[in-house]
Amino acid sequence: MTTKNKHKKAGKKDSQLVIRINGEERDRFVSLCEELDTSAAREIRKFIRGFVEEHAEEPVEEHAK
Repeated sequence: MTTKNKHKKAGKKDSQLVIRINGEERDRFVSLCEELDTSAAREIRKFIRGFVEEHAEEPVEEHAK
Protein backbone atom coordinates (compact mmCIF):
# COMPACT_ATOMS: atom_id res chain seq x y z
CA MET A 1 0.00 0.00 0.00
CA THR A 2 1.41 3.40 -0.94
CA THR A 3 1.79 6.26 1.53
CA LYS A 4 -0.95 8.13 -0.30
CA ASN A 5 -3.37 5.21 0.10
CA LYS A 6 -2.50 4.83 3.79
CA HIS A 7 -3.19 8.53 4.39
CA LYS A 8 -6.44 8.37 2.44
CA LYS A 9 -7.62 5.34 4.43
CA ALA A 10 -6.64 6.91 7.77
CA GLY A 11 -8.57 10.11 6.98
CA LYS A 12 -11.68 8.30 5.71
CA LYS A 13 -14.93 9.78 6.86
CA ASP A 14 -16.87 6.87 8.34
CA SER A 15 -19.60 8.44 10.48
CA GLN A 16 -22.73 10.44 9.91
CA LEU A 17 -24.48 13.07 11.98
CA VAL A 18 -28.17 13.39 11.13
CA ILE A 19 -29.83 16.65 12.12
CA ARG A 20 -33.27 18.13 11.60
CA ILE A 21 -33.41 21.74 10.48
CA ASN A 22 -35.92 24.02 8.83
CA GLY A 23 -36.08 23.33 5.08
CA GLU A 24 -35.79 26.99 4.16
CA GLU A 25 -32.66 27.42 6.30
CA ARG A 26 -31.14 24.30 4.74
CA ASP A 27 -31.85 25.52 1.22
CA ARG A 28 -30.38 28.96 1.95
CA PHE A 29 -27.28 27.39 3.51
CA VAL A 30 -26.70 24.99 0.61
CA SER A 31 -27.28 27.78 -1.92
CA LEU A 32 -24.81 30.07 -0.18
CA CYS A 33 -22.23 27.28 0.01
CA GLU A 34 -22.59 26.76 -3.75
CA GLU A 35 -22.13 30.50 -4.36
CA LEU A 36 -18.95 30.36 -2.26
CA ASP A 37 -17.69 27.28 -4.17
CA THR A 38 -17.76 25.02 -1.13
CA SER A 39 -20.05 22.28 0.15
CA ALA A 40 -22.42 22.23 3.08
CA ALA A 41 -20.67 19.14 4.44
CA ARG A 42 -17.25 20.81 4.25
CA GLU A 43 -18.48 23.89 6.12
CA ILE A 44 -20.20 21.81 8.81
CA ARG A 45 -17.05 19.70 9.29
CA LYS A 46 -15.00 22.91 9.56
CA PHE A 47 -17.42 24.25 12.18
CA ILE A 48 -17.26 21.02 14.20
CA ARG A 49 -13.43 20.95 14.15
CA GLY A 50 -13.29 24.57 15.34
CA PHE A 51 -15.92 24.03 18.02
CA VAL A 52 -14.16 20.95 19.40
CA GLU A 53 -10.79 22.70 19.35
CA GLU A 54 -12.20 25.76 21.11
CA HIS A 55 -13.88 23.74 23.85
CA ALA A 56 -11.42 20.87 24.27
CA GLU A 57 -9.60 20.57 27.58
CA GLU A 58 -6.53 19.18 25.81
CA PRO A 59 -5.13 20.17 22.41
CA VAL A 60 -6.84 18.40 19.53
CA GLU A 61 -4.67 16.37 17.14
CA GLU A 62 -4.67 17.58 13.53
CA HIS A 63 -6.80 15.29 11.35
CA ALA A 64 -7.24 15.07 7.57
CA LYS A 65 -9.48 17.78 6.26
